Amino acid sequence: MASDEFHVYDTTLRDGMQQEGLSPSVTDKLAIARHLDGLGVGFIEGGWPGAIPKDTEFFRRAQTELDLKHAQLAAFGATRRAGLKAADDPQVAALRESGAPIVTLVAKAHDRHVELAVRTTLEENLAMWRDTVEHLVAEGRRVFVDAEHFFDGYRANPAYALECVRTAMEAGADLVALCDTNGGMLPGELGDVVHQVIETTSARVGIHCHDDSGCAVANSLAAIDAGATHVQGAANGYGERTGNANLFTIVANLQLKKGREVVPPQSLAEMTRIAHAISEVTNVAPHTKQPYVGFSAFAHKAGLHASAIKADPNLYQHVDPACVGNDMRMLVSEMAGRSNIELKGRELGYDLSEDRGVLTRITNRVKELEAAGHSFEAADASFELLLHGELGGEPARFFTVESWRVIVEQTADGRHVSEATVKLHAKDERIIATGEGNGPVNALDEALRQALGQLYPELARLELIDYKVRILEGDHGTQSRTRVLITTSDGDDEWSTIGVEENIVAASWTAIVDAVTFGLLRARK
Repeated sequence: MASDEFHVYDTTLRDGMQQEGLSPSVTDKLAIARHLDGLGVGFIEGGWPGAIPKDTEFFRRAQTELDLKHAQLAAFGATRRAGLKAADDPQVAALRESGAPIVTLVAKAHDRHVELAVRTTLEENLAMWRDTVEHLVAEGRRVFVDAEHFFDGYRANPAYALECVRTAMEAGADLVALCDTNGGMLPGELGDVVHQVIETTSARVGIHCHDDSGCAVANSLAAIDAGATHVQGAANGYGERTGNANLFTIVANLQLKKGREVVPPQSLAEMTRIAHAISEVTNVAPHTKQPYVGFSAFAHKAGLHASAIKADPNLYQHVDPACVGNDMRMLVSEMAGRSNIELKGRELGYDLSEDRGVLTRITNRVKELEAAGHSFEAADASFELLLHGELGGEPARFFTVESWRVIVEQTADGRHVSEATVKLHAKDERIIATGEGNGPVNALDEALRQALGQLYPELARLELIDYKVRILEGDHGTQSRTRVLITTSDGDDEWSTIGVEENIVAASWTAIVDAVTFGLLRARK
């Protein structure tokens, strides 16, 4: 298990799931817990048993289905209700019966919340803190307390907020996590408050931040600098409103910037994979610009950057991307210089360093196409096909298109049916094929597959998995130029191709032809 000197406490499965649109199944939550354990976090907050049936089921199944190597499970819940004994409160009983060795209690530390939301006295609220902690400790549980709205409460009534912390510690709690529940604090003030709390109460404190001011990670690090030894956060920054502190960013900053080994180094190198795996489970598209683990976190576009990176990658990178399991990527765009193209070519397996003339020609061609609306930074496959053709090797032409057309018909019953016809040449044959689909692009895709399927049976593995259309800026109305980006998969990998035309169907056809050509080229390699 992880060291007790410093806690990395994950709250994805409870606080993170309050994000709009997230509602994972119990099986999903178990899968996420395994990923988090693989990262090496010390604690995983599994949910609120007794209040949420799905969370009660999670803790029941976790006892037989989770084999955690690093983390311990924590059950989240509230202090006893006003006027009840802790031993008689059914919500407290659910925490006892969850089987979790850790119980994290949420308790009010803001006097106005006590009086207006809980509707009890300040004295009874302190008794609720004390009685619930004492009861659970007596039952053999280790207790952490989340002091909700602590910083706002400290600003309004510091004496009462501090008394809440003292009460929890005197009752036997291991620590009190100070919560910036509304997410409005800034790092300087927050760090000062954490320092004052530790100095005044001698309590072990943690930090729990929300990102409403865009400072959740910075606030968490400020609290740690001020003496907090327990940090909470959620995978990928999940959470309601603007989210929780991103635990991945916190861990990477502590380990790579502060030199504190808070997870095993070999686990840190799995962080990017884990972040994306959790995105797959939650069905939330990964944030490409997420620090450290985002697809664009180490992507370089400007030619000036690329020239420096060619000399030394560290000149424009704050850490080695391999430390977190990510990769440096070179983007190809109108901003690219020859160094971008050379490095991108090297990334794709093409050596462009020997012929400066070819490199200049390719760079100029890229800039010309980008000016016309192409975007190669999002379409690596189209760029590789361009390289393949410009380098004068064996043409990546498995077929030659003679012509194509597509008809859209509205039937008597109101349905819309598209029929496409393609004429092409492949392997010394002239082929005419038709295909039907629910739209013109689908019909063209079907017709192309009908034409080539027998000659190239590997096409059966290809599947169009994403289709994006954008009207290019500067054009107007129905005559605007259109950019189509298609993502295709062969079951093992994915690639993107692009088409730009004044006609949306023509742009789609260009992207489809490139997608099929690249798929055949991959299969041949």
